[in-house]
Amino acid sequence: MSEALTPETPEAVLDEAADEAGEEEPIKQRKNGLYPGVSDELADSMKSGWADTELRGLTPIAQAGYTAARRAALSARFPGERLVIPAGNLKTRSNDTEYPFRASVEYAYLTGNLTEDGVLVLEPSADGHKATIYLLPRSNRENGEFWLSGQGELWVGRRHSLAEAEQLYGIPASDVRELPAALKEATGPVRVVRGYDAAIEAALTDKVTREHDDELRVFLSEARLVKDEFEAGELQKAVDSTVRGFEDVVKVLDKAEATSERYIEGTFFLRARVEGNDIGYGSICASGPHACTLHWVRNDGPVRSGDLLLLDAGVETHTLYTADVTRTLPVNGTYTEIQKKIYDAVYEAQEAGIAAVRPGAKYRDFHDAAQHVLAEKLVEWGLVEGPVERVLELGLQRRWTLHGTGHMLGMDVHDCAAARTETYVEGTLEPGMCLTVEPGLYFQADDLTVPKEYRGIGVRIEDDLLVTEDGNRNLSAGLPRRSDEVEAWMASLKG
Repeated sequence: MSEALTPETPEAVLDEAADEAGEEEPIKQRKNGLYPGVSDELADSMKSGWADTELRGLTPIAQAGYTAARRAALSARFPGERLVIPAGNLKTRSNDTEYPFRASVEYAYLTGNLTEDGVLVLEPSADGHKATIYLLPRSNRENGEFWLSGQGELWVGRRHSLAEAEQLYGIPASDVRELPAALKEATGPVRVVRGYDAAIEAALTDKVTREHDDELRVFLSEARLVKDEFEAGELQKAVDSTVRGFEDVVKVLDKAEATSERYIEGTFFLRARVEGNDIGYGSICASGPHACTLHWVRNDGPVRSGDLLLLDAGVETHTLYTADVTRTLPVNGTYTEIQKKIYDAVYEAQEAGIAAVRPGAKYRDFHDAAQHVLAEKLVEWGLVEGPVERVLELGLQRRWTLHGTGHMLGMDVHDCAAARTETYVEGTLEPGMCLTVEPGLYFQADDLTVPKEYRGIGVRIEDDLLVTEDGNRNLSAGLPRRSDEVEAWMASLKG
């Protein structure tokens, strides 16, 4: 990684840059640079000789109509109030390197813009609200910002001009550097989505309340419970790429055996980065007894023939919608008798859960249906004393089932998390909702309450379901689930 030129900038150039950019301090210098300074001749040279790269006649982003409708719904919910939704800022990973940026879900949902430091502001007006998107403009070439600042475009790449942003997102755009001062002077009721931009929150510190801000976050979370047509399409794209990622993994299991779970993680990540923005969450590549650790993301263990591989992974699209799919695969392509017994029980439970996903059903129904099957199996196998109703009432099956059977899915892998309990867990399914169905059985390696042959076996099967007018559509149906079909699919991929 090359070294920024910032530390050698002469004070005169730095002060000029600060004045023109409206900053309180000059561009920060980096310690221990190699150049003694920037000559006046070089500074003058860098100001000129650059082509006009402004983009004109841009086509709006595909979801522009949908984001406008979402903003209109938000406006109707909070009439007469100023609403502030930040994208967030870069976060330091170490010293002067940053984590890859991911815009806040609330901001991306309402704008479609994914760049750091952006802020959406809805100003109350006579007929609702006027929306403005505040962004960093193009780097200034006159004051040297574009090549002297560590976040200048020469270092991190071109960004859209404000005029270009207006064309793309269908929202008037302004310079975000002017926003904190304007918000400090703002009057009237204000709400802000907290936790993303400290400078914006500081500007509003005497104008907002935690209670009102929480209501804004809850509304935006519940607005995402039902996906529109664009969102459903993006979720299908995410799942389709994820299916291909699972196929990639099966094809290289021999290489994973020669190395570790990391080979599986890296293989899936390649698909996610080639076809999408990233992985939607840390991939769980759990082989052998690691499958019994629900969120095994270290992925540093061995991959052995005869063991099961629990792969829980999802591709995130360029618009930030993620898949969340799990398959439990025999590393050598064939389930053992005990593995198949446990796998088939989980499959049967998932079938019951999927059948319960339909409009008008209670959200909890799919969980209850799957848990009933798993409790029946545990009683049948003599691992817990029945009857089944007693097991479920006391939650005794949870020693081996551990987690809930699913969750909402969307721009967050656990989407809509801030929604009220009465509209989510205690709510009713509607067409357009997207959720996972993912029962599992996990027999820990040190569990002395089960026969030895069960220990160290963990199985989860997870699919992404879109609620339709007459039932549901399994977005991840491209991956086989039944044990014999899984074996045939793996054999076909291995040639």
